Amino acid sequence: MTTNAKILVIDDDTAITELMGMLLRTFGFEVITTNIGAEGIKLARETNPNVILLDLMMPDLDGWQVCKEIRKTSAVPILILSAINDPRMVASVLDVGADDFLVKPVPSGVLVANIKKLIRRNTGALDMSRLKKTTFTQTNQALPS
Repeated sequence: MTTNAKILVIDDDTAITELMGMLLRTFGFEVITTNIGAEGIKLARETNPNVILLDLMMPDLDGWQVCKEIRKTSAVPILILSAINDPRMVASVLDVGADDFLVKPVPSGVLVANIKKLIRRNTGALDMSRLKKTTFTQTNQALPS
């Protein structure tokens, strides 16, 4: 039996998590969302996602703290989505264990392609053919920052 990829979205902005959930489900992903960093750490342990999408600037625990905590128990790919476009910030979060970094707003097609890339790198067990293909018309809409 094959399973669809499970994506955990951790972002303090509820509009972003709702939008990401709707968008990623249209591509065939199972999506779990939270707006609290500490809950994201707990969900990462309990739900065993294939990829985590993580915002950096959050009020309770920031993305660096969340990433460090997840790395203590998991090697799940972590993709940072942030409005911060500073090379030092990017380097610092990659140094604490993130796998990739995209600057918001990011075109939906680019986001989905990066998620699929991380899944391919991490495991060959998922049936990627069950996920919908990224098409040009779907790549034009940028996610808000």
